[in-house]
Amino acid sequence: MFYDRAKIYVKGGDGGNGCIAMRREKYVPFGGPWGGDGGRGGDVIFIADEGLNTLQDFRYKKHFKAQRGGHGMGKNMNGAAGEDLIVKVPAGTVVREAETGRLIADLVEGGQQVVVARGGRGGRGNVHFASGTNKAPRIAEKGEPGEELWVELELKLIADVGLIGFPNAGKSTFISMVSAAKPKIADYPFTTLVPNLGVVDAGDERSFVLADIPGLIEGASQGVGLGHEFLRHTERTRLLIHVVDTAGTEGRDPVEDIKIINRELALYDPQLAQRPQIIAANKMDIMPQAAENLERIKEAFGRQYEIFPVSAATGQGLTAIIHRVAELLEKLPKKEAAQPAEERLTVFQPAERFKIKRDIDGNWRVTGKEIERHVAMTYLEEEESVERLQRIMKLMGLEQGLLNAGVKEGDIVRIGNWEFEWTQ
Repeated sequence: MFYDRAKIYVKGGDGGNGCIAMRREKYVPFGGPWGGDGGRGGDVIFIADEGLNTLQDFRYKKHFKAQRGGHGMGKNMNGAAGEDLIVKVPAGTVVREAETGRLIADLVEGGQQVVVARGGRGGRGNVHFASGTNKAPRIAEKGEPGEELWVELELKLIADVGLIGFPNAGKSTFISMVSAAKPKIADYPFTTLVPNLGVVDAGDERSFVLADIPGLIEGASQGVGLGHEFLRHTERTRLLIHVVDTAGTEGRDPVEDIKIINRELALYDPQLAQRPQIIAANKMDIMPQAAENLERIKEAFGRQYEIFPVSAATGQGLTAIIHRVAELLEKLPKKEAAQPAEERLTVFQPAERFKIKRDIDGNWRVTGKEIERHVAMTYLEEEESVERLQRIMKLMGLEQGLLNAGVKEGDIVRIGNWEFEWTQ
């Protein structure tokens, strides 16, 4: 089964906890702090694999978590770093953040990779918190939580040439005759329900990848028929072969068919309308009116497109069109991967350090990546660590912010997964 969309959850590994330990050795009085640091968490990394051609694996497994870092230990021993989690996706996969639609990566070449969720840093051991006034601190940090998010994967086939046209125009027969692809062929609309790829040998050590895009119909740009499900597979192609039923065996006008499909391409993506295109006037061997319709096609589109009369069923004219396609591809540049917006333009926008609001039960909720990270990395069972957290909150302005919002003695303040009772 061909799957070209998936939604999955990814999480970088949490950092390991820093250790609270004191040096306890004979003949070493007042040895001081000796707790090691936690190791960093592993990253979740997507790698494009040219051997894959479907997102089917993500139908059954939707959660991917990298390994957390090892905890720090006594004797100033640091925890081991967590292993990165490698997730293989087909070449041609677009990765977006599900919540915002932000483009994370467009993986078009085999081996191309991107870090989708970074692991958290390891917490510092108490050896880092020694000072002239506190020579034996019971302060350390827990590991930083790894990044977590839902991502949407969208596969856009990577092909040099795309076959477009109405259902039953002969696209499947065309690709089966010029390549080793063996698509389902039958005499009814929408025989092809999934895109097919085939490698075409054009001779003289020239070859290209041809994609049979399932039949489009009027309204496809609005999602009618197979619509959006397969129009996106035309986006990466450098050249389009417009296969038209010249004989009109389905009772349609071939000239009008060409106009309709090109209009749908333009409505879906105006750039597609500018994509180089040649017309394969198919089924020239079936009906007597095919020759008449061919002249009408040449009259309507001859100045705009090259037109090749062919019969995909018998092989007539296919060699000429394949050689011409190979010549055109040598002159056309390859499509570049779309770059994430933040790589094209960087604008500094200082983020809010925290937000304060009322929960539905009347208690207080504080949100914000920075403050939630500080709380998550605090040993709340250690008094010194809690005092340090209070100092951080005061420096951030959170304490004053809560007072301004109207917090009172005994109120519950929630930060992340933790609750605190407000005291003056």
